[in-house]
Amino acid sequence: MATTEIPDSSNIRIITTVGHVDHGKTTLMDALLAANNIISSRMAGKMRYLDSREDEQERGITMESSAVSLKFQVVERGPDETRLERLPKTYIVNMIDTPGHVDFSSEVSTASRLCDGALVLVDVVEGVCTQTIAVLRQAWHDRLRPILVINKFDRLITELKLAPVEAHHHLSRLIEQVNAVMGSFFAKKKEQTADETDAAVNESDEFQERDDDDIYFAPERGNVIFASAIDGWGFRIGKFAQLYAAKLGIKEANLPSPGRALKPLFVQFVLENIWAVYDGVVLNPNMEKVSKIVAALNLKIAPRDLKSKDTRYLLSLIFSQWLSLSTCIIQTVIDVIPAPSIAQATRIPKMLYPDLYETTIEPKNKLEEDLFASKAGPDACVSAYISKMFAVSAKDLPENKKKSLTAEEMRTRAREARAARDHFHHGGCVEGDDILLGFARLYSGTIRKGAIVYAILPKFDISLGPQHPRNAKHWAVATVEGLYVMMGRELVPVDHVGAGNIFAIKGLEGKVWRSATLCAPDENGVGKSLDPQEHRDCLINLGHIIQSAPPIVRVALEPQYPADMPQLIRGLRLLSQSDPCVETFQQQTGEHVILTAGELHLEVLKDLRERFARVEIQASKPIVPFRETAVKGNDMAPPRTLNAARGTIRGSSSHNIVNFTIRASPLPPSILQFILENLTTLKSLQYDRKNSDAETYQDQIDSDEQDGVDVYGDVVRKPSAKPDQFWEALRVKCKEAGAEWENLAQNIWAFGPQKAGGCLLIDARKDSIINSLERRLEKIKVDEGIDVEKVISDFDNHIETGFQLAAFQGPLCAEPVEGVAYFVESLEIDRESLNKEIEQNRIAQVTGSVISAVRDACRNGLLDWSPRLMLAMYTCDIQASTDVLGKVYGVVAKRRGRIVAEEMKEGTSFFNVSALLPVVESFGFADDIRKRTSGAASPQLIFSGYELLDQDPFWVPTTEEELEDLGEKADRSNIAKGYMDGVRERKGLFVDRKIVEFAEKQRTLKR
Repeated sequence: MATTEIPDSSNIRIITTVGHVDHGKTTLMDALLAANNIISSRMAGKMRYLDSREDEQERGITMESSAVSLKFQVVERGPDETRLERLPKTYIVNMIDTPGHVDFSSEVSTASRLCDGALVLVDVVEGVCTQTIAVLRQAWHDRLRPILVINKFDRLITELKLAPVEAHHHLSRLIEQVNAVMGSFFAKKKEQTADETDAAVNESDEFQERDDDDIYFAPERGNVIFASAIDGWGFRIGKFAQLYAAKLGIKEANLPSPGRALKPLFVQFVLENIWAVYDGVVLNPNMEKVSKIVAALNLKIAPRDLKSKDTRYLLSLIFSQWLSLSTCIIQTVIDVIPAPSIAQATRIPKMLYPDLYETTIEPKNKLEEDLFASKAGPDACVSAYISKMFAVSAKDLPENKKKSLTAEEMRTRAREARAARDHFHHGGCVEGDDILLGFARLYSGTIRKGAIVYAILPKFDISLGPQHPRNAKHWAVATVEGLYVMMGRELVPVDHVGAGNIFAIKGLEGKVWRSATLCAPDENGVGKSLDPQEHRDCLINLGHIIQSAPPIVRVALEPQYPADMPQLIRGLRLLSQSDPCVETFQQQTGEHVILTAGELHLEVLKDLRERFARVEIQASKPIVPFRETAVKGNDMAPPRTLNAARGTIRGSSSHNIVNFTIRASPLPPSILQFILENLTTLKSLQYDRKNSDAETYQDQIDSDEQDGVDVYGDVVRKPSAKPDQFWEALRVKCKEAGAEWENLAQNIWAFGPQKAGGCLLIDARKDSIINSLERRLEKIKVDEGIDVEKVISDFDNHIETGFQLAAFQGPLCAEPVEGVAYFVESLEIDRESLNKEIEQNRIAQVTGSVISAVRDACRNGLLDWSPRLMLAMYTCDIQASTDVLGKVYGVVAKRRGRIVAEEMKEGTSFFNVSALLPVVESFGFADDIRKRTSGAASPQLIFSGYELLDQDPFWVPTTEEELEDLGEKADRSNIAKGYMDGVRERKGLFVDRKIVEFAEKQRTLKR
């Protein structure tokens, strides 16, 4: 399909299907594809055409978003509604089908950035689920115009067996639930606006009247569709209004709308008719009744089909002629979703100015004019946004499809293949095995094959200009090697693409990592001049994607044969580019690690093995992060240091040259919570602009904020204090905590681990100048008149290094420590011995031993309290019917989870169960729960942070009662010790485990 067939961008619509997993998105798309004759109408709903991967078909869920461009002819009614005035109009509908599983939520983010509207699918029985709320929030954030599709309508009749009146109440409640979610977003936005602007009262009233009205779903507005995608039907109440207007011979406008006082109208005119069809075909098959219905509706169905035993087929025949799903969806999309030229006037300002609260603004220059109006003329600036890169096999590109070859061409191809194979086995890579294409939308202008364009990367700062050193590595020049219209699994080559279209682009490999903005002054591209300063007016950065589910599950990878390492590294790079939900990096230990949002997402290892790296890979068991901390236990052992506070450890370097005292103490929860909330602020405070590493450090902060999670598995929270208010806010928290914490802020020496974390090093020395981080950051110099002990100040850095090491790798299982403060109470240096070591050039040994001694002292100080592990936790949402609820509880309890809430959905036998589950226990959880409930319950797992496991890993029975109850060997295993030993074993640390457990038992040597 060539884009020249589309004369006007006002006839284009761009939409995405979003919703919870298994709510029928891909089945709905099948109905639209069947209407376009891409697949057979009998296969619609069974084929799931857009689930083109083998594992998608096996599992029955979508894992990657797919795009398709469909062409529909719609007969528009004239003003006097006579048939003479009806003219067919061609519309192009670009559709993107997205996954509903939380592990692939980044695919929803990438798709919604490219679309103008969203079909929000909700299962009529399950109702509003966790991902429904997440996708509605995404649509709200990206200013998409939503259409509510209440799907699986047949379940009300066949499963719940509701009467039409009960179904009406059920539907009303469901629409109210969805509207309550939309209302909560609006209320939150209004609060933010009230906080940030001192608007007058009348302005806020105007704001409410203008905005609040059009965000809700209401059947009479035409933005609610009732559908059953599997049976191929759907309708809006306007459809029945047309039917009855024609039947009764009155105008639609005169028909009463289904308001509150006239509720039974909807039941009488609409629902009872649908119930009658299902009753005659499925529930109580009655051919006479069906024949009467077919005759009354004036449908053309062959007598042979009426006698068919396949009830589903007969249903789809009746409904496809009476209430066609594809016709209903397309008509709604045309009526509700604005054309790109209208939609971009409200969506582009939000992309360019994320803090904007107005609906739209006036364009400031020609570029913004072209963008806001979606201009496609030859002189319009070219602006395309690539939301993700995706990999296709080179042989699947249209230009590489098989064609008839001569004998000579066959021989040449065989020689080339042999050479490529040899190159591959000698450590090279097959050229063009997998090619990365950009998944893009053109917002303005016309892009042509062969044109040269600028690729502006997400971290490019438009205000600084392209020549600024900070921007130097955030732009590139790319040649458009190929343009394709995506048709699900197929690609159709085109010469050019006009504004308002979704397309795939070739030629960005090695230049664009995941997302970028393509810019050019006009359709001819940049031309010979490759100086971006010259074309500065056409450069724009449409920003990055917000990731909603932070990756938490990591797996270490290595090739089976070490010689294949280059292929593995290349494969990891390709995988990271082609999947927006995956992070890949090399740990400090040298391991190559892949991070995913959940267990299901680890299926990408199959892609890595078979498509990208093409080598045998050995993967470790999933690595789950823990945290270590200390609490004040009930019956702790006596303190290690006599006549000193608990947690006090005295240490010394080699030859007792440096002696010090460090005291560990658990941090008050209020201070810890404040620090964890403001880690991003803390990082930006410690970033020194004059430092040569400034750019790298700031980039790290940017990427942490962008991804919503850092490589150590911490969720990056939204800061509660700005950099200039941080220390003041911390002082307030310290005063609230009282006691020894009251004047803590000015004595903080360092934060850890990695200079920004939940541990503190505090300078509590009484006889020296306080080493204050706040002063160091503010560049306040100590008065030169004071005699500073130069030798002591040299050792300050070594003490901090020891603390950072101890905080990064705790004593239990070398995992990061959180919630512990370390007070340096004294530091004594034998200057005479130190001078001797300096003379003999052995100062390096002294500094090394100081670092080791401080690290060990910090670790022992933590162990003097009652040590605890903190587990990474998932929030688990499960929908289950009453008959399998007990089995769900059993599986959650077996995996050491706990139920937080349960709520029965009104009018159904379904429960919504919310639970907390340790990530370390979650592997195989989804399969286990499906097996136990015979597929009746399916969980959604979202990472929610860390939680204390209140059990001492070193606990053994000691009292008489415990020994009597549990025996010397403690038959009940210590869960915390099990987790700790598992991590220690993985890291190659010493594990205190008895090889022979029961030596007195008889052994038989015979087998």
